[in-house]
Amino acid sequence: MKVNELAIKNFRGVRTATLLLPDHAVLIGDNNVGKSTVLEALDLVLGPDRLSRPSPIDEHDFHLGQYLASTEGDGAKESHKSPRITVTATVAGLTDEQQVHFADYVEWWDPSKQALYTAADAKGLDASPAVPALRVTFVGWYDTTEDDFVGRTYFTRSLDENEAPASFTKNDKQKCGFLYLRSIRTGTRALSLERGSLLDIILRLKEIRPKMWEATLAELSAFDVASDPELGISGVLGSIDAALKKYVPREWGIQPHLRVSALTRRHLREVITAFIATGNGPHSAPFFRQGTGTINMLLLAMLSQIAEDKQNVIFAMEEPETAIPPYAQKRIVHELRKLSAQTIFTSHSPYVLEEFAPNETVVLNRFDNGELGQATVVLPDSVKLKRYRQQFRTRFCEGLLSRRVLLAEGATEATALPAAARRLSELKPATYVSLEALGIAVLDAGSETQIADLAKLYKSLGKETFAFCDQQPSDRKDVIEAEVKALFMHGEIGLEDLVFKNTP
Repeated sequence: MKVNELAIKNFRGVRTATLLLPDHAVLIGDNNVGKSTVLEALDLVLGPDRLSRPSPIDEHDFHLGQYLASTEGDGAKESHKSPRITVTATVAGLTDEQQVHFADYVEWWDPSKQALYTAADAKGLDASPAVPALRVTFVGWYDTTEDDFVGRTYFTRSLDENEAPASFTKNDKQKCGFLYLRSIRTGTRALSLERGSLLDIILRLKEIRPKMWEATLAELSAFDVASDPELGISGVLGSIDAALKKYVPREWGIQPHLRVSALTRRHLREVITAFIATGNGPHSAPFFRQGTGTINMLLLAMLSQIAEDKQNVIFAMEEPETAIPPYAQKRIVHELRKLSAQTIFTSHSPYVLEEFAPNETVVLNRFDNGELGQATVVLPDSVKLKRYRQQFRTRFCEGLLSRRVLLAEGATEATALPAAARRLSELKPATYVSLEALGIAVLDAGSETQIADLAKLYKSLGKETFAFCDQQPSDRKDVIEAEVKALFMHGEIGLEDLVFKNTP
């Protein structure tokens, strides 16, 4: 099972978006472009644990914070309903079991057109490459009557056909096998028993939790605290018992003693955690006291366990590179791709990004009007795939992750420009700033003949492009200028001559 399409409206920084996702995808882009928002939207519509919250959304989840209905005239009359957050996921690759479970709401997805098959001709469906699919929609709004936020998930087909909307329940969500792992929270909760933690998911898959709760609570209820008379507490409690009998019937308040039996299942979820040895000796400490890298390696082991127990699972994971060495980053991506029906990552690490082919790299751009767009890396003819892979970390990656790209014709220019800008910003900070502060990545194009092609590549991905080179023939100058926002071309044969002639 995998998510083919995700449509988002009015959610956080995204006013509208329709994204097509490959089998395995890495979402990249500048900070605050909307990568985490995409994963949170997926969690809203497919994550079963959000339904356990009193309200899965709040004021800050609405685009621009607008959750109240706009008004007409003096504000006495509402002009339309309050704004809605909607997230619709189209998932395909349904197993036979899932097709039976969702039978009334199964639709058809045409992978050749990357769209739903909507024709009424049944014979046409037989001839098309369409596969069974399911659409699910989350709708969130502010309920003025209850003065609270409401979130519901429905089968999209029941909404489209004007029937009474059919709810997509927690049990339905669990059938989809979606798991969202947040970089900050996942590691600190992984081996606890909080709802949605990795250990909780594993125990749920193995149907172990109910037996564990009952056995633990029974054992705790029979455990007396400080019952040894030598401690003196039992004497104090005996005095309280004797005094109590003066005022209440004898069958009331009999034999007060201390226990930990007030713990409930909720308490156990909050306090039970795994302990791990910190060295060769017998001492152990809570797992979250381990090093960050060790915690993240534990995640990999637990993820593989979940994937083995739960077939056809979808993993969405934020920044697997956090506190993990490069070889382990690559290992995590490789293993999860192998174990999962679909993986969706966000990352800023070249070691993670180079595990994905160009057509699996989804570059996100958010425009001023709140529209979130996507682009896929399509290499120009002058850049062969082998070269792209060999030079990914040194030439291509930084540009993919930045907002603006300045293409310098050679290594000397690519080194000198950032250094000069930093020095100018130190000398006259009121006038100059560094290129890094402007969000500009300076890349070595290799030669002046490759500037236009690389500029075209980054321009197609929604980047602002600039170029710096020495004097070019007019025809080549025109080609470069067509692909960049600004061309900085000096009149010398090389940068060295420019420096020598302009230095006192």
